[in-house]
Amino acid sequence: MSTRVASHAGSWYSSSRSTLNRELDQWLSEVPSEIEGKQLPIPGARVIIAPHAGYSYSGPAAAWAYKSLDLSKAKRVFLLGPSHALYLAGCALSKHSRWATPLGDLVLDTETIAELKESGKFDTMSTKTDETEHSMEMHIPYIYKIMSQTFSSPDEYPPLIPILVGNTSASVEKDYGALLAPYLADPTSVFVVSSDFCHWGLRFQYTYYLPASPSAHATGYELKRRDKDPTDPRICESIGRLDKMAMDAIETGKHQDFLDNLEETGNTVCGRHPIGVVMAALEVLEKDGKLGAEDKGRFKFIRYERSSEVEEVSDSSVSYASAVAIL
Repeated sequence: MSTRVASHAGSWYSSSRSTLNRELDQWLSEVPSEIEGKQLPIPGARVIIAPHAGYSYSGPAAAWAYKSLDLSKAKRVFLLGPSHALYLAGCALSKHSRWATPLGDLVLDTETIAELKESGKFDTMSTKTDETEHSMEMHIPYIYKIMSQTFSSPDEYPPLIPILVGNTSASVEKDYGALLAPYLADPTSVFVVSSDFCHWGLRFQYTYYLPASPSAHATGYELKRRDKDPTDPRICESIGRLDKMAMDAIETGKHQDFLDNLEETGNTVCGRHPIGVVMAALEVLEKDGKLGAEDKGRFKFIRYERSSEVEEVSDSSVSYASAVAIL
C-alpha cells in the first residue's frame, strides 16, 4: 500500500505528534460549544468550507468548521482542494492508498476513487504533484483529529477521497457537480472544501479597493504602489467588505451568483473552483428536490479572520473563513 507522506509537516504545521495534538485541541476548545443556538457538532452539517494556510495563521479559523462537522453517519470523506502548482482544466485523483499525518495515517477510499476514475473525467496526480500541493494536506490532521473524537478506533475511521480541482470553467464545475451530486446526496458522505479567501497586496497582484459608499456594490479600483493610503475606509475594512460580498454570494446557494461576484471584484478566493463544484452539486440536489427545507444545502459562514489588518498599500493579508452546510 503506497502512502502519501506528510510533506508539509515541520514547516506549515508541527511534525510533532504531541505538539500537533495539543495545538488542535487548543483551537477546538476555543470554539463555543454552540453557534446560534445549535450545539456543536451541528446535526446534519456534513459539508464545510475551511482554510488551508499554515496553522499559525489559519488553524484557529479552521477549528470552527471542524468543531461543527457532523461525522456521526460518515462512511467516507470527500476532500476538494484547489491546485496551486499544477495547471489543470479539470480534476485529478490520488494514486495512493494511505495518507500519513503526524497523528496517524488515514486510509483512502480506493474503491470510490476507482469508480470516479471510470467516469473518464478525472486525471491521476503524480506523487510529486500530490506531495507538492498543500491545499488538501492542511486539512488531513484536522480530519484525523475529529475522527479520533468521533470513533473509538482508527479501524472505524471513514476513508478519504481527495480531489484536486484545477482552473475549472463554470460549465466544467457544473459537470463535476452533477457527477458528485449522487455522492453528496448520500447521508453517509461528508464533503470538506479547502479555500482561503482574499489574498490582498502587491505581492498577490491584487490591490482592489472599495471606497465608502451606501451601496455594498460600490465601484472599486486598484490601488497603486505610490497611491496615498486610503482611510475612508481603511484598506482592511475594504478587504472585509470584499470578502463579505463573496460570502454572501456563496450563502445564496446560487453558483452563478458566486461566479458573478468573482467577475465583479476579482476577489482572489483561491478555492473558488472547489467551492463552485460543490455549489453546483448542491444545486443539482435542490433541483431534484433532495434538500427538503429551504435552508438545507446552503452554506452559512460562521467564522472570518485575516492574517493582518492592512493599513498601507505596501502591506498584505490573507483572509480565512469557515462555513457549514446542513443536509
